[in-house]
Amino acid sequence: MAGEKFLRLRKELLASTHGEVLELGIGTGLNLPHYPETVTELHAVDPAQLLPKTVAARSGRLAFPVHIQRGPAEALPHGDQSFDNVVSTWTLCTIPDPVLALKEVRRVLKPEGTFLFLEHGRSNDQKIAIWQDRLNPIQNVIGCGCNLNRQIDRLITQSGLEIVHLDRFSMQGVPRLAGEMYRGTATKTIRLTTGR
Repeated sequence: MAGEKFLRLRKELLASTHGEVLELGIGTGLNLPHYPETVTELHAVDPAQLLPKTVAARSGRLAFPVHIQRGPAEALPHGDQSFDNVVSTWTLCTIPDPVLALKEVRRVLKPEGTFLFLEHGRSNDQKIAIWQDRLNPIQNVIGCGCNLNRQIDRLITQSGLEIVHLDRFSMQGVPRLAGEMYRGTATKTIRLTTGR
């Protein structure tokens, strides 16, 4: 049941993607089948190359080109204002410097672009959050750098992005330590300046 819920959450998040899209941490390409036909080109950045034949097979079924580059999200190899959407699903937990990566997201988004995110992170329930803090060093080792206790909304706003919509929920069928979800969208903060 949890697997079906993961699929549904991916599909719902990606339904509004369009135009030029960048995905952070493509992994094995689990998001690929859920991108709609409104996407014209997909770029992806990942520091690791996981199951390249699987990713190639999933990419080959799409009606638009997919370009994957290896590298960190903290130094995106794309020009300013390149993308209509940037997508991150269960990725911000492992990026070594998530605020720097999100500043890069802000840089590469077009002025009217949207950052779509679906992440697990720090619980609003203090009892759960205490256990997330206690177990995080262990999770960091066994989860290949995954952090249980990152406050995703705070990281996003620290980067200069503005959250437009945020859903917080506990994912059914997943232990609350890892199932506290952040789902939403963010845009570039418009900074008004006044002349003197």
